[in-house]
Amino acid sequence: MSIPKYNELYGAVLQSLKDGKIHDYRDMKKYVANAFNLSEEDRALMLPSGRQSVFDNRIGWARTYLKQAGLIESPSRGRHVLTNEGKKALPDAESIDNTYLLKYQSFSNFYNHVPTKDLQTNTAVKEEQSPAEVIEEALKELDDVLADELMTEVMKLPAADFEKLVIKLLLKMGYGNGIEENAVVTSISNDGGIDGIVKEDQLGFSSIYIQAKQWAVNRKVDRPEIQKFAGALQGQQASKGLFITTAGFSAGAKDFANGLYGSKIVLVDGMQLMKLMIKHNLGVSVESVYEVKRVDSDFFEDDF
Repeated sequence: MSIPKYNELYGAVLQSLKDGKIHDYRDMKKYVANAFNLSEEDRALMLPSGRQSVFDNRIGWARTYLKQAGLIESPSRGRHVLTNEGKKALPDAESIDNTYLLKYQSFSNFYNHVPTKDLQTNTAVKEEQSPAEVIEEALKELDDVLADELMTEVMKLPAADFEKLVIKLLLKMGYGNGIEENAVVTSISNDGGIDGIVKEDQLGFSSIYIQAKQWAVNRKVDRPEIQKFAGALQGQQASKGLFITTAGFSAGAKDFANGLYGSKIVLVDGMQLMKLMIKHNLGVSVESVYEVKRVDSDFFEDDF
């Protein structure tokens, strides 16, 4: 039997969690495979990259899309459970597709990157895209999904480990010449509101002082927090600060940081943090590499 498309797996994924209990991802995959009578050969069929099976890839996307719609959730790594919305959707399990999921605002925003009312226009644009543009759009969607999954893992870290993660990221980005000895977490010593320091040069003539806030994604860091950080910088006679958070920043916080004189505070919100982690391969690994090739005209112009 051919392996169903990812959007044809939605119903079986929901059904695998219908008892309302938390289930391992392994159990979910076994249930779905049995529901479609997939043989071991079917389940072993690999993607062209050879890095993952087709079945694992498709059920992974089905799981991701259902999570984005708010029908299932993952209370811990590799474990899933139905949400209240998922329980309400169970009677429709066999008919759930992407069109069905679009009625959930969270999925609509994720899937189209535009408000629901603009869905028709957005779909038309997608149909007019060149193959290269489709690839770029697909890569962006993959990164969006990865950023969401990465944020989930980051939010599970203890606060002290989040501060260490920020230091690791800066080293990955080349600050402190990438040398661990040039970066230190200071929050343990309660160093005046400074969570970390990274030397920009080996002798320490210039340093970046860091404040790291692991706050809820939908929360906003307000102006008073930035003012306190600016005061902490002044107390250290420092001119360079980085305020990095999993949350966002209010307009007042941004205005205050942009209006500082004599010192510079750079603000990095949760979305920027995830993009930087992905760009610098922190907490992620390369799953597949695809090459797009073109004709080498120089080869054919040379004498054979």
